Amino acid sequence: SLAWAGALARAGVLSTAEHTAIAAGLQAIAAEFTGGTFSFVASDEDIHTAVERRLGELAGAAAGKLHTGRSRNDQVATDFRLWLLEALPALDEALRELQGALVTVAERSQGVLMPGYTHLQRAQPITLAHWLLAHFWPLQRDRERLAGLRARTAVLPLGCGALAGTAFDIDRAALAAALGFDAPAPNSLDAVSDRDFAAEFLFCAALIGVHLSRLSESVVLFSSAEFGFFELSDAFSTGSSLMPQKKNPDLFELARGKAGALIGLLGGLLATLKGLPSSYDKDLQEDKAPVFQAADTLLAVLPVLAAALESMAIHPDKMLAAIDPTLLATDLADYLVRKGVLFREAHAAVGKAVQLAAGRGIPLPALSLDDWQAIA
Repeated sequence: SLAWAGALARAGVLSTAEHTAIAAGLQAIAAEFTGGTFSFVASDEDIHTAVERRLGELAGAAAGKLHTGRSRNDQVATDFRLWLLEALPALDEALRELQGALVTVAERSQGVLMPGYTHLQRAQPITLAHWLLAHFWPLQRDRERLAGLRARTAVLPLGCGALAGTAFDIDRAALAAALGFDAPAPNSLDAVSDRDFAAEFLFCAALIGVHLSRLSESVVLFSSAEFGFFELSDAFSTGSSLMPQKKNPDLFELARGKAGALIGLLGGLLATLKGLPSSYDKDLQEDKAPVFQAADTLLAVLPVLAAALESMAIHPDKMLAAIDPTLLATDLADYLVRKGVLFREAHAAVGKAVQLAAGRGIPLPALSLDDWQAIA
């Protein structure tokens, strides 16, 4: 409203005295909201009319000019975008901190070997650091998506009116700059109904949730007794109300579960948007709650996951014990290729060797030279 009052003054709609009175009144109202002293009355239809009523009490008749050329449609769309522009840096920072936790644990675990898995079957040896950083890079892509979203959100709807623009000579480029937007919206009809930025944010949030869920699922598995690779600290695990020995990875299970809720928020908003005609419709009151909920969820989960990972104990001995010689079968095939054997022939030969060793109940290195020559 302060920026709009300035635009009206530059357009000659407000006199200097009127602009001064309105600006002072708006600043006083902002202070009342900040201090928790703003009072609503029964006749207030919504937050907009409440502010306008209070402005009239403070600034007099000039307050009636503030809404000139402006609609709640373009005002709400602007407010929503402003909120998201403020939320995005906080979410980016939370993602960066989780990345930092992954890097910290990776640096602490250099040289620690573990089995790598495909289809949840042991495949090839890898380092724990490599596994940890495999969860770093999806978060990096998430941050890049949010950075791209910022540019698409920083398009100003204010000045588009209810749907057909404003009849007054508003400098919308200057208005955009005053509010921290990159540019004014190019089409007024689209601007008041566009919620692509909200849907895109929910997609980004849902994909972040998926990435956190995959990380959490792996931690749940690897901290179980069947694997024993990790051990969660007491601060980030819980016991059982019945079984004294239990140490449950509740935090990671909850993070895994939140992914489903985030996906649902995206689906819900898309379903709301799919049948709307152009311009503003009251259905769009349903756009804010899922965005607020998604942001609150991620900002609550991300810092706790980072702290839990950094406090997690690593058991290199159990990881090393899970690496049996068959995990080097691919390396053996590659060795034969370097000796001039065609890869398909090398692959087949090593596969026969693995079967032979398994049939005899011996490790792969225990096969004799005669065995290898017979296979070749």
